[in-house]
Amino acid sequence: MMFDFTMRTTIFTLCLLAVSVLPRVASAQMQYPLSVAAADSGEVFVADRNLPGVWKIESGKLTRLFEGSKKYRTPLNAVRCVVMDRAGALIAGDTATREVYRFDESGKPVPLTDGGIGMPMSVAVNNKGELLVADLELHRIWRVPAAGGKPEQVAEVQAPRGVAIDAEDNLWVVSHGQNHIVRVTPARKVETAVAGRPFSFPHNIVLAADKTAYVTDGYSKAVWKIPPGGKPEKWVSGAPLVNPVGLAWHKQNLLVADPHANAVFEITPDGKLTKVAAE
Repeated sequence: MMFDFTMRTTIFTLCLLAVSVLPRVASAQMQYPLSVAAADSGEVFVADRNLPGVWKIESGKLTRLFEGSKKYRTPLNAVRCVVMDRAGALIAGDTATREVYRFDESGKPVPLTDGGIGMPMSVAVNNKGELLVADLELHRIWRVPAAGGKPEQVAEVQAPRGVAIDAEDNLWVVSHGQNHIVRVTPARKVETAVAGRPFSFPHNIVLAADKTAYVTDGYSKAVWKIPPGGKPEKWVSGAPLVNPVGLAWHKQNLLVADPHANAVFEITPDGKLTKVAAE
């Protein structure tokens, strides 16, 4: 009887240990990747809305850079975007705390605006190192000093979702307003870059050196290409893309974060798409 009791107790304890380990194993993979950024060193960072937090991919290995709390209004509880600043530090926008963060050398997110932004959906960095933030809630573009501080309104843009900066510090904005792509000049003038609404549900934008623009379109399951002075054309579309959202340069290639495919993809200049390995 004593032996039987001891064996049952041991088996029960092992089962509890196995159950406690399972969630950790399952969570060691991306859950809802929304945005992606690449450092000059080659490291890739992924904003995961449902982790919640930020992953790092280095040499094909996926590790947690920062895991936030499931409690609302805590840092990166609702992370939406990541981008690298001019100094090579990681910037993240979080709608739960209405804040933009810069990661310090220890991997800790440091708030920059004291909660001064509504819904930071995308961030670009100009030549001065200032942050240009698309605020979906307040329909504003904000400028945040490189060292942090009170945001300053740059422009009003209807439903801004994605932003990118060109060499002349013009800010290109994906808008869900009357015109899908607008451009905000350094003088704060809002111009039409792509007239009308050619996309189904555009999310983010990046620019090549020659100002060729690339735009993710979730509903069309596509990445569009817009040559300078030309019309938008579908560049890469269909499976394995399901709902492409995040977009960033990785040297000469493009990285695409797709939350519905639960993956990050890489696209070569000739349009060849592969899944980024993350084990």
